[in-house]
Amino acid sequence: MGLITVFANQKGGVGKTTSAVNLGAYLALAGKKVLLVDFDPQCNLSSTVSAATDTQGIYEVITGTISAREAVQSTMVPNLDIIASSINLTGAGVELVSEERREFFLKDGLEPLRNEYDYIFTDCPPSLGILTLNGLVAADNVIIPLQCEYFAMEGLTQLLSSIRQVKRTLNPGLSIQGIVFTMYDTRNRLSQDVVQEVVGYFKERVFRTVIPRNVRLSEAPSHGVPVCRYDADCAGAKAYQKLAEEVLARG
Repeated sequence: MGLITVFANQKGGVGKTTSAVNLGAYLALAGKKVLLVDFDPQCNLSSTVSAATDTQGIYEVITGTISAREAVQSTMVPNLDIIASSINLTGAGVELVSEERREFFLKDGLEPLRNEYDYIFTDCPPSLGILTLNGLVAADNVIIPLQCEYFAMEGLTQLLSSIRQVKRTLNPGLSIQGIVFTMYDTRNRLSQDVVQEVVGYFKERVFRTVIPRNVRLSEAPSHGVPVCRYDADCAGAKAYQKLAEEVLARG
């Protein structure tokens, strides 16, 4: 049975989408079947793999128009598929508020695909609204990309509180798979201080692999490809490949 992982952080620009797509791509290259789910109305995950956003996608899945299987698109990476987002998802936050079991729409939509993939990665909006709540309820675990800066630390406290609340009330099996540091700058003392403080508190929950600040990694999405298809030799690509190896080693 496949593992559903949500990439969550209510702060934008921390490498959440970048981590979801590139970790997914390297797991796929390692022979695992991976499904990306773009649950963010901004559609960044979809554009990163050149997925069509003008067709039926995750919005139609959660509203019951089509099944999740019908919404799956293939990507340029073997074993890596995606269910794309679209502008239609923008209104879903408002539409779901008055619905019964409003927190379970994504879970109900993705459950039929569990046995078809080894990993299902959901990318949520940079907020703690109803869409992210759906992502947390649908997931087995959470990966938290954390930018190496002071304000990212502040947001982590709020996110962890939300995860605890979801675990207590809606999804008892939810766990934190790990925190992954992103945009690490070896020249910046603050980056080193943030890493030291978080590792000191969370210990084994922190991935050993650290993702560096890397220009080629930032350029890849504008070309509609994961970094493994843009520049596999750059520092960012090698870091995500190493992170994939760490995820596999953790089982």
